[in-house]
Amino acid sequence: MSSIEISKAAILVAMTQSREEEHEKIEELKKKNIKAVAVDIGGNLIESIPKVIERSIVASRRTNLINENHVSDGAVAGAAREAIMQVALKASGLNVGGKIGVARRGEHLAVCIFMSIGLLHLNEVAIGLAHRSIPEN
Repeated sequence: MSSIEISKAAILVAMTQSREEEHEKIEELKKKNIKAVAVDIGGNLIESIPKVIERSIVASRRTNLINENHVSDGAVAGAAREAIMQVALKASGLNVGGKIGVARRGEHLAVCIFMSIGLLHLNEVAIGLAHRSIPEN
């Protein structure tokens, strides 16, 4: 399984529009031995960066996507921060809504942020993606 395939899985999970669709996608990925989780985000992106990163780590631990150790926590935190920074300039000072998707198989871990950036009735869409390698569980 390559980093590209895991990145695609993170994107697919982040793009789900409902909890039902999210759970279906996660179950579909399980059949390919890919672990995945999604976290809803919203509000002012810049102000909520620490909370978004924390929620990504907690969700990854809770679903056994990663082990509870500083190496795994750092991989999720680093990839989540990098993905956020890819969209931060576009979202600076504006409200956002969307999801963070995290996917893993073996040593490959990918984090994707998929969000809508609101400005009055005009919405922009942005996506950020990052990959990390960590020791297998």
